This record gives sequence, structure tokens and C-alpha cells, in this order.
Amino acid sequence: MTTTPWTPAAAAALADALDHAVLDRGVPGGVLVLGTAGSTEAAGRTVAARGTVAPECGPAGPDDRTRYDLASLTKITATWALTGRALAAGLLDLDEPLRARFPRLPSPGGWLTVRQLLAHSAGLQPETRLDRYLHLDRPLAELLCAEQLVATPGAEHRYINRGYVLLGLLLADAHGTPLDALGDHYWHGLGMRDTEFGPVRRSPAVAPTEQRLRGAPRTWGIPHDPNAALLNGIAGHAGLFSTAADLAVFAEHLLTADDPWLAASLRPQIAVEAGRSRGLGWLVTDTGAAYHHGYTGTSLYLCPALGRYAVLLTNAVYHGFSGSRLTPLRDRILAAVTTP
Repeated sequence: MTTTPWTPAAAAALADALDHAVLDRGVPGGVLVLGTAGSTEAAGRTVAARGTVAPECGPAGPDDRTRYDLASLTKITATWALTGRALAAGLLDLDEPLRARFPRLPSPGGWLTVRQLLAHSAGLQPETRLDRYLHLDRPLAELLCAEQLVATPGAEHRYINRGYVLLGLLLADAHGTPLDALGDHYWHGLGMRDTEFGPVRRSPAVAPTEQRLRGAPRTWGIPHDPNAALLNGIAGHAGLFSTAADLAVFAEHLLTADDPWLAASLRPQIAVEAGRSRGLGWLVTDTGAAYHHGYTGTSLYLCPALGRYAVLLTNAVYHGFSGSRLTPLRDRILAAVTTP
């Protein structure tokens, strides 16, 4: 693999952009890691940390060992990665109907495929709303599959959580092992010791997220996503906590392991918009980048052709979510990761 290290000028410009996001009260603080695969940590990784973890955590700033709620980066760091391993082990099949392996799954969802779930093209209901299934005497996977579809499977891209909730349930079923235990085994094998499903213990090294009701305690150490919380924090779409250092290890592994699962996943499956397609899990661009965001203010970027990656962890929802708050910073990182 050819690697092109980040230039000092590019790293400095992105660190300044993170600083502006903090100064503009877009985020309390955050951590940016820029890395080049295959290099030693000192030579191949630059860390920029700005702001504070949060006011209630004291004046100390975050670092690459501060834990953040990954939100939808769970889809990549847990579900996508574990699905690849299950496919390689023959426990799942990418293109056969789900009910070929799980015959109890009802129609119409039982006829969907793992590929469609990963690519957000399954046509499942757009709203997650797991609260609708409270106290119903039927497994959640069956309830999700029994819902009517809103689009023909494989026909269009709709970013939804339900497909990954379902994948998380099926991974646990296929292995006969809870999803969090599967994840722990995988992450610990890579040396990612600070990555786990929540809840995690509150501390100044864990970034709080949103205060949902004025005067109420802030969400801190428990998943920000309410549907993940209904699943006790262990879900295929959200609920994971990690650090920038651990995600750098994850990114370096993906870029150096020569894993055919990553190569297959970065092939466009369905168009999203001009210049962007959905692969298996990842968004892929015509410029050669692959990336994914998390609602709380997290992002992971890869450029396999240059051997580069970038990790951005923030708790942008601390001030109440605004989709545009991180857009300038995220766009700059996306452009820079593919710029020689």
C-alpha cells in the first residue's frame, strides 16, 4: 500500500478548524487524530485536542483517551466489522434472504438480505421507534421484520437505524453470544481497551452529551440515542463509547490488514447524491474517501489509496443538536483526507 503522510500545513489547518468550532460554541471541545497507516505512532499520527470535555468535568481539556458516545459510528465500529467476520465464518450470507438462516423471521422483512441492510436500501420503516414494541410478547427481530416496507428493497437509499438494529440482533443470534461480548472480543483483540457498549461510569474522562429537559441531569455515560437506551445500551445502530486513540487503532487495522471485507464494502452499492454513494455501511465518494458520521458529533474517515485516516470525536449535542454546527469542519476533513 502506498502511503502519503499528512503535511504539517494540512494538520495545522484542520486543528485550527476544530479550534474555531469550539470558539464558535459549536462544541465544548473535541479531539482530532490524523494518521497514516503503517507508520510508527510518533511518525504517523497527529493529535489535536481543543476546548474542554464539558463544564461539569472541570477545566481540563480532552485528549485521545477521553471517551465519547460514538452514536452511529457504532454501525461501523461494531456492526459492520462483526458482520464481516460472521460472513467470513459462514454464519451469515450477504445475498440470501434472512429467513434462509433465521426461518422464524416473518415477511416481508424475512426476505431482505444482509447487503440491503448494510447499504440502507432495504426499504424498512424510516422511524426507529422501538418504544412501539414495549411489552409485546414477540422477539424484536420478528417485530421489525413483520412491519410493512416503504420502498422496494434495493431500489433506493434511505438512511435508517432499523436495519442495523436488526443486524445487531441477528449477529447475536447467529453466534449464540450477546452483541456486547462479540464486540469486546473483537476490540480487545485489536488492542482497543477503551471501547465498549454503554452505560459507562461517569467521570471527567467521559464526555456528557445532551440535557433533554431543563433542570434535569445531563445525559452522561448512557447512550444519547433513546432507542439504544431501550436495548440497555447494546444495539447495532448506536450505544458504543470509545476514544480517539482506539478509533485510530481501528482505522490503522482496516488500512493495513489487507481485508477483502473492507475492499468489498467500499464498492458503491447505491447512489446517495452526486459524487457520493453508499457502500456496505460506509459512505464512499468519487474522490476515494470512505467515511461515516455519528449524531453526537463523531466522524471516521479513510482514504485507502493514500493510506490515510482521520478521527473526529466531539460532543456537539451538548448545546442541543444542530446538523450544520459541524458541517464546515467535517467537510474540510473529508476534502483533506484525499488531498495529496
